[in-house]
Amino acid sequence: MDTKELLAYFLPDGILEYFEITAVKESNNRLILVLEETPLTMTEQSQKRLYSKGFYLITQIQDFPIRRKVCYLEVKRRRWINIDPQELYSRIAKGTGMTSEFVLFLKKLS
Repeated sequence: MDTKELLAYFLPDGILEYFEITAVKESNNRLILVLEETPLTMTEQSQKRLYSKGFYLITQIQDFPIRRKVCYLEVKRRRWINIDPQELYSRIAKGTGMTSEFVLFLKKLS
């Protein structure tokens, strides 16, 4: 079992498909996992003319405790703009095959 498979047991279902852990901050009673949304794949980019516009504000979500430490997920979601028509683009869309737990997680970010 590799590290990513092990982490999947501690994080919301499906989150590691779109986010990677970029940092772990630890104090006496608190554990913060910093998750950054991965860039678009070539397949996603080829469907539209998308350009990166940085990140949304960081969202902090309290998760289940790990080893008697309060656990928080700091989530950095990327922003893209579609050139034609000019509108913001997000990976979240109705009718996707995401699990209900992952969709609820992402709704908390909005």
